[in-house]
Amino acid sequence: MSELREAAPLAGADLLDDRMRELADHCAAMVGRLREIGQRLDRDPDAIVEHLHEPEVRFPAQGMLPPQYRSVGEFPARLVEASSTVLGQVVATEQVAYGDPNVLLASPGPSLSGGVIQALADDEQRQRYFGQLSAVPTHTFFALTEPAKGSAALELETTLTPVPDGGWLLNGAKCYIGNGARAQIGVVFCRRAPGPWGIEAVLLDTTAPGFSGELLPTVGLRGARISRLRFQDVFVAPRDLLGAHRPPSRRGLYGATYILYRFRPGIAAMAIGCAQAACDYLRTHRPVLPRREGDRLDGIEDRIAAVRHRTYAVAADIDAGTVDVAAIGAVKARAARVAEDATRLVAELLGPASLVEHSWLEKAYRDVRAFELMEGTTNLHALAVFQSLLRGPEPTDRWPAPERAVNGAARH
Repeated sequence: MSELREAAPLAGADLLDDRMRELADHCAAMVGRLREIGQRLDRDPDAIVEHLHEPEVRFPAQGMLPPQYRSVGEFPARLVEASSTVLGQVVATEQVAYGDPNVLLASPGPSLSGGVIQALADDEQRQRYFGQLSAVPTHTFFALTEPAKGSAALELETTLTPVPDGGWLLNGAKCYIGNGARAQIGVVFCRRAPGPWGIEAVLLDTTAPGFSGELLPTVGLRGARISRLRFQDVFVAPRDLLGAHRPPSRRGLYGATYILYRFRPGIAAMAIGCAQAACDYLRTHRPVLPRREGDRLDGIEDRIAAVRHRTYAVAADIDAGTVDVAAIGAVKARAARVAEDATRLVAELLGPASLVEHSWLEKAYRDVRAFELMEGTTNLHALAVFQSLLRGPEPTDRWPAPERAVNGAARH
């Protein structure tokens, strides 16, 4: 595919060391095959099952697994270890999304729910969850968003009601859940008692009686299999309550916000990868542009480089134990915006029939508009930035991850 670049992008990547650059190059080498698979997933999202053996599908999830559950000898160990950091996930995700973000979103693996397990679960729960993922390809889900409340974590209406013989009954609904209807296991956030510490996270097997899921129609990122889930008297055993061994302030909401803040830079990385891919596509199909049009493209690429640099910096801060909620939200919002602007500009400069004549561009144009809705809209992130500015450069503006995790949960 002639529009694919030969190496990972460098503009804005000055924060990367040699190991991270090697990781970027490793993932960039997969781009051609990822794009082929992604085109097929757009037509049939369930076709991912035919590609589960391919390294381009298997590698991205390796870093999200604890070391003892990773594939041994299949991939360079130093690169898998690099991809286990937030910065490594961002670097790898950008390159994979340059190929096609649908492949990443459609593939089995831990994703968001795996982060909750890492943060909250006891040893038996970790073994049960990650043992299943390492034994067989397993789709997972993270169920926080609700039809009437969105992802306002403090306003959850899904309930966990105790039963006389022990355990609880789960009742309620979740909406816009990635892979929910085809997952085998996942995490559900629900309310056991009033107040922020009354919110719990439970590990749920989708074969449980009373669980049902349905696919929602989508225009872009079809590989994500966005779903609506319903729970009608689903029995939750004590062994499935995550974080029961922890104080209430360090379970439930803690698990949700902990992983959302760590995962959000990855959404920015997906948008950056797609934006860069669109610009490269234009330069291939119109290598010579009039000065004014060339300046507009240069402007978009400068914005991509800027948000790439900030995203890498935010990810590195998280790895160092500092979570700046406003900065995380800002890079996600900026990345989503530049991806939309890039595809819009490319469609314009390739002519009025570009979305008919260029099937890849038409698909990318649809896909990138999902990023605005993933992990909080721009309005929510702008509010977080505004509140941070009001507080000013106080010591509490940057807290270590464990203390910061539950702050501002109602905004998400």
